[in-house]
Amino acid sequence: MTIARILAEKGRNVSTTQPHRTLSEALEVLTAKNIGALVVSDAEGRVLGILSERDIVRAIGRAGASALNDVVSKHMTARVTTTTDSECVVAALEKMTKQRFRHLPVVMDGTLAGLVSIGDLVKYRLEEMERQTQAMKEYIATA
Repeated sequence: MTIARILAEKGRNVSTTQPHRTLSEALEVLTAKNIGALVVSDAEGRVLGILSERDIVRAIGRAGASALNDVVSKHMTARVTTTTDSECVVAALEKMTKQRFRHLPVVMDGTLAGLVSIGDLVKYRLEEMERQTQAMKEYIATA
């Protein structure tokens, strides 16, 4: 199964921010939407970076509360690993696990087209395993 299937179920809306916003402004969005990361994008929808809760905690750990006045671009992860909606869920899950990140922007034709989290992928895999288990039980029951 592909990332497109997950996006078809969860939607393609992505919370974003701009690089000139402050960490405090980004934190307000994260809190209000109860999410763990914002994609940093430009006006054309190109991915410039990603800002996670972890990035904010590290910034505060290094500079104290004054870091909340810093611009997002100072603390975002600028080298963002992305995917396409045609990538296999298992491949995306392996990529996220090996590289130790929890959010994967989906890019099509150079612009942001969605976002999947490790939770989205794990949920899908668990549902898939449950379907397979049920199919095996039904097969055994009819054999």
